[in-house]
Amino acid sequence: MSVYTTEIASDKIASDNPIHQRLLKAYYLAEEYVHGDLFEIGCGEGRGIALLKDKCKSYTAIDKIQEVIDQLQKKYPDVKLIQGNIPPFAGIADNSFDVIISFQVIEHIKNDKLYLQEIHRVLKPGGKALITTPNIKKTLTRNPWHIREYKATELENLAKTVFPKVEMKGVAGNDKVMEYYEMNKKSVEKITRFDILNLQYRLPAPLLRIPYDLLNRMNRNKLKTSNDSLVNQIHHTDYLLTDQADGALDLFCIMEK
Repeated sequence: MSVYTTEIASDKIASDNPIHQRLLKAYYLAEEYVHGDLFEIGCGEGRGIALLKDKCKSYTAIDKIQEVIDQLQKKYPDVKLIQGNIPPFAGIADNSFDVIISFQVIEHIKNDKLYLQEIHRVLKPGGKALITTPNIKKTLTRNPWHIREYKATELENLAKTVFPKVEMKGVAGNDKVMEYYEMNKKSVEKITRFDILNLQYRLPAPLLRIPYDLLNRMNRNKLKTSNDSLVNQIHHTDYLLTDQADGALDLFCIMEK
């Protein structure tokens, strides 16, 4: 069974490449922070495990999808993989990890403050946690897989209720990335113009997930067909860390206990 929807971009699907590279960038940005005992919350397909596992003393990861955990455990026997729905982080002791990473997860969590409180609990004193999430200012349509999305100030203010030190940055794109973004924006607008009743915001999220996934996949395939070289050429190096989080594609939040 495939676990991939358009919400879980795959490195095996050519039209997903710009999104895959955008998600992969967070792991490259995390490299300089990684040491000691590392905990990844919401590891998904294990996009960054190979990159980071030899840069730390131990790598522990948790995800809710048992099939993915089983596959990753076979691939990475030296990584501790846990199946679980979070928060809380059941069975994980206080002050366990030097570094925590959790990329594109908080937008899926109903109790986002508890999620941050649990990160704080299992992080060692002086440890750092890195999280990413889409910047709602750059979102093109409602994503029915997300509980909520954040402005930079909203996420920063929430994080400051839990952590004493919070630094808000963002993941932006170069001209190549923004050309793709503008292509995508125009294409999405052509689809959403038919939503004259604004149903994407009025209907319950579960009813929207199948049509959202079908239209999103169709749109990504269309973008690849219309500019195949651009879609194929986008690389994680085309995404850039910026201090101007408000205008970034993704928010990149650094929290210290």
